[in-house]
Amino acid sequence: MGAPGYRRVGEGEYFVGYGVVDNQDKFALKLQDQPISVPQDGFHQAFAAPNRAAVDAFYQAAIAHGGKDNGGSGVHSEYGPNYYAAFVFDPDGYRIEAVICGPE
Repeated sequence: MGAPGYRRVGEGEYFVGYGVVDNQDKFALKLQDQPISVPQDGFHQAFAAPNRAAVDAFYQAAIAHGGKDNGGSGVHSEYGPNYYAAFVFDPDGYRIEAVICGPE
């Protein structure tokens, strides 16, 4: 989560939260006894990145930690002339993206 500018801002026995301000998570992971959903077509989680270098770092970290390529990192002109993003599948098969829209 460091690549898009987040850091661990909170944690407990059953959760960890990420964001930019202590105790104010923007994204949280919570332990469940059973999975509450499975990856399906249409599910997509995107994180705004501060710059293109962060998008590239996100992609590299995702692949290094077991993610799979889902479109690579770079300009994706199919979404706009300045749409710079990285698309991956996480190890559980979920679609994850880091993106910056517009010039840096």
